[in-house]
Amino acid sequence: DDTEELEIAVDNTAFMDEFFSEETRQNIDKISENVEEAKKLYSIILSAPIPEQKTKDELEQLTAEIKKMANSVRNKLKSMERNIEQDEARSSADLRIRKSQHSVLSRKFVDVMTKYNEAQVDFRERSKGRIQRQLEITGKNTTDEELEEMLESGNPSIFTSGIMDSQISKQALSEIEGRHKDIVRLESSIKELHDMFVDIAMLVENQSNMDQSVGFVERAVADTKKAVKYQSEARRKLLILAAVVVLLLGIVALIIGLSVGLN
Repeated sequence: DDTEELEIAVDNTAFMDEFFSEETRQNIDKISENVEEAKKLYSIILSAPIPEQKTKDELEQLTAEIKKMANSVRNKLKSMERNIEQDEARSSADLRIRKSQHSVLSRKFVDVMTKYNEAQVDFRERSKGRIQRQLEITGKNTTDEELEEMLESGNPSIFTSGIMDSQISKQALSEIEGRHKDIVRLESSIKELHDMFVDIAMLVENQSNMDQSVGFVERAVADTKKAVKYQSEARRKLLILAAVVVLLLGIVALIIGLSVGLN
């Protein structure tokens, strides 16, 4: 009787995992669609000197939706992982299929969120470039380090107040302040993304032989160190954080890929 009850419980777990797999796949597809829409909104905001508030509101709503769905997908993947671990002692074709489904979904999720993070970082850099150009137009030339200090302070008036006497236009001033607010909001999202993928890294850590990926990881770290050369000490931690997110996502994708290959 105990064996029969165990088989029924396992069958129910497998059914739920199958249900979660389909639901998770649909959610990842929806996140991917939202990421593409976010990219379009980024372009609209960057192309307009003074973006419409409606567009910014749409982006903020979309960002919140992506975050909510990403958290849901992460929780579903963790639930599937726990169920697989509980059934690990029962070697079966069904268990192998569930493992494969989990690995494929995890990789797909990582790929989508990597693209989202790259879009966020690109938007930040281009927004910073717009601020720098507006300052140059008003006769205020700033270095990258000075600009990062302004962003770190959270107060764009550090530079704009000093150039009010040079007849800075209201439009230029509004754009500088608006781009600054965009960057502040974006940095909060980047931090949240980093925290999420630290969790996901722990989730997939057991999916492959980590020793096989050490060489790849070491090279990735070395390449990242070469690429991340920021001039401002004040902003270095945050900017490196964005680079670490990209590196972390790459490592997670690699681990999952190795897992699929081993299975």
